[in-house]
Amino acid sequence: MSKVRTRRQSASAAAPQRARLVARRTKPGRPPKNSADPALRERILDVAEAQFSRHGYDAVSTRAVARAVGATPAMIHYYFNSKRELFDAVFARRADVINTERMAALDAYAARAGANVTVEGAIAAFLRPALAKFAEGEGWRNYLTLVAQVGNKHEWGGEVMTRSFDPVIQRLIAIIRKALPGASDVNLYWAYHFLSGALLLTLSETDRIDRLSAGLCRSVDIPSIEPRMVEFAAAGFRRVCGAAPG
Repeated sequence: MSKVRTRRQSASAAAPQRARLVARRTKPGRPPKNSADPALRERILDVAEAQFSRHGYDAVSTRAVARAVGATPAMIHYYFNSKRELFDAVFARRADVINTERMAALDAYAARAGANVTVEGAIAAFLRPALAKFAEGEGWRNYLTLVAQVGNKHEWGGEVMTRSFDPVIQRLIAIIRKALPGASDVNLYWAYHFLSGALLLTLSETDRIDRLSAGLCRSVDIPSIEPRMVEFAAAGFRRVCGAAPG
């Protein structure tokens, strides 16, 4: 009988210790191990994307994202570890989608055109998947605004843009090189640089053109922007690439 009581007393004494171990393994606000919620992770990405696009990277905190999601900062860190990893996940999520569509559009155009590729055709195939995203809802508009911000940020924007978009840009330049076989690489890359500037300004939707033109042009009028940007950029490529390198 005394042995039974001893075992019960030992088990009773061990219970608080086990509870403390469990509490240490599962911090307040943090999901238990192996219970990650994909829907919550996507919700965090959506909210973070909106906040980064409106306020910029530096002005957004994981605490603010957690508050908007209705979660705790510990849950943000559970899924993403740090604000920078959260930002990288936000940026990569839609970059993967748009790059796949752009690469497919460029490849399809090159295959269809064969030896008759044109600068206009290549630029149109490159621009259309990105510009079409304006019509796909607030999430994509937030993302495109964010791309414009990052593309103009010296401190680390170049590294993020390089990692996310360089392969598809190199594919565009390779097709244009076929259309302009005498062009130097120096001039091809400079011409792309100017195209990129026009695209980033369009993605930012600053309303600058609306005010400047007294409403004749609207920064959200993608059907008017797309063909004009194609013609403008193609003429620029031909003019720049027809000049001597240097």
